[in-house]
Amino acid sequence: MKLMIFQIDAFSKKLFGGNPAAVIPLKSWLNDIVMQEIAAENNLSETAFFVRTGERIEIRWFTPTQEVDLCGHATLATAYLIFTKLKWHKPEILFDSKSGELGVKQEGNKIVLNFPNEKPIACKTPIGLQEALGINILSCAKGVDYIVEVENEEAIQNCTPDLNALAKFETRGICITAKGNTVDFVSRFFAPRYGINEDPVTGSAHTQLVPFWAEKLEQTKFHAKQISMRGGELWCELLDDRVSISGEAVRYLEGAIEV
Repeated sequence: MKLMIFQIDAFSKKLFGGNPAAVIPLKSWLNDIVMQEIAAENNLSETAFFVRTGERIEIRWFTPTQEVDLCGHATLATAYLIFTKLKWHKPEILFDSKSGELGVKQEGNKIVLNFPNEKPIACKTPIGLQEALGINILSCAKGVDYIVEVENEEAIQNCTPDLNALAKFETRGICITAKGNTVDFVSRFFAPRYGINEDPVTGSAHTQLVPFWAEKLEQTKFHAKQISMRGGELWCELLDDRVSISGEAVRYLEGAIEV
């Protein structure tokens, strides 16, 4: 069976930036094991599969090692493909996912994701986390991930964590964050437990970062950057029980695979 495959650099306006995601359109769902094997073969942080059902789209996301309930950059990549390549004529795409309905719109060059607000809860810093990160922790909160506030942007840039130690924490990932020098806040994201040592840009982490920083900075609109090696830029807004996350994307690859 031949399947089309696309690779999109999400949360970037230029090639080789942002977070690359594989996107595979399907007419019907493949066996879960096959989709996981494709994601492992792609060896990107996420591979998105989608099936159109009438006027809606069902979407699922796989890391190289397992399926996840929510992924921002691969949703943005999928929406970008649908809007630009598949000639979607509606102003909004409604995705059905394991995290419920996800609405996505196109505004100029940006793709705007409407995701759940997943506000993390303040918690004590887990034993061993500061040592694993190798940086001073100001505060810690727990949601889908640990959201770890550190002193400044430079501390985040210089962080060289012990990934084996981070993989022992029972959470999807560890997100370190601080006030930015030129933007509202910056972050980096590590998920070795899910087969991703460092994710270049993590849209879903911003469903936690936005309410986290909204409380600290007393504002609802943010310009954010994830300062990984590839780097990514996001524009976010807190909308009560939802979070708006916007970014650009560019298509890198178009081809076919045989399975």
